Amino acid sequence: MTFRIQPHVRLQEWVAEEHGYFREEGLDYEFDPAGFAGEAVTTASVRPAGDVPVQITSGAFEDMAKGRSCDVSSACHWAVNAAATAGGGRMWGKAYSVCPSAIFVAPESGYQQPGDLAGVPVGVGYHSGSHYSAIEGLEQFLDRAQIELSFIGRPYDRLRLMLERQVQAVNVFGAQYYALEQQGFRKLVDTTFMMGAMVSPDSDPQDAEKYFAALRRAQRDIDLEPGRYKQYWLRELPEDVQKIVDVRRFGPGERIVFEPYTREMFERTHRWMQSWDLFDPDAATHPGYSEAVLT
Repeated sequence: MTFRIQPHVRLQEWVAEEHGYFREEGLDYEFDPAGFAGEAVTTASVRPAGDVPVQITSGAFEDMAKGRSCDVSSACHWAVNAAATAGGGRMWGKAYSVCPSAIFVAPESGYQQPGDLAGVPVGVGYHSGSHYSAIEGLEQFLDRAQIELSFIGRPYDRLRLMLERQVQAVNVFGAQYYALEQQGFRKLVDTTFMMGAMVSPDSDPQDAEKYFAALRRAQRDIDLEPGRYKQYWLRELPEDVQKIVDVRRFGPGERIVFEPYTREMFERTHRWMQSWDLFDPDAATHPGYSEAVLT
């Protein structure tokens, strides 16, 4: 069966494709650059209704649980962990990645410190990395009752609303992080978080091994010469954002770490989600680590 690969708003798949690493690892694959990345650059209907952006209560977890159109997909480890437990596929347990992320406010904003965000709606994507990482970042500075979130769609929705000053604060990662940083927006809370990977139920785990072997080689290339590959950010950015940024000033984004996602990490993540009522144990069809994670 042909292994379907889609870039995931990061550089590694582009580099592996450029250098022929997937083919060299013996993977019979199809590269679909317009799949996940194409969807990521679109914007949902989140324009403000009055003074309040439209709330979107569906995100990465729901998307992964119902199945994506590729054989391996990535999202925050919280969503992948929960989706694997709910039977959406199996989590890849031999690697994870770390993604730069932060809560930003406008440069002219009166918010100067993390504590200033008490009661301020922070724009995030529902059940996605920006949702979970915002809570994890803010709980260091605020009481639970002081943390307020606004679920305003996909990453570029949040970026555009922030650029237009339609929201007071947003949690963004990767390319959107670099765009706001370059436009002079103020970073109040670092929310850097861990990404995981979901292998679809119909995929051959041996193909996933080949896929990650190619990404390992791509990661070494990016580590060695990050400037050479920043051009690929342009393939991940919508045209309106391309016009206002210089990707040569971006960082390399998400970094894949070829270490195991352990049982202890899996179980600790479950406990944290449950403590915030972010995970419904009754939805679990693969409740244990050995059933939900490919090791």
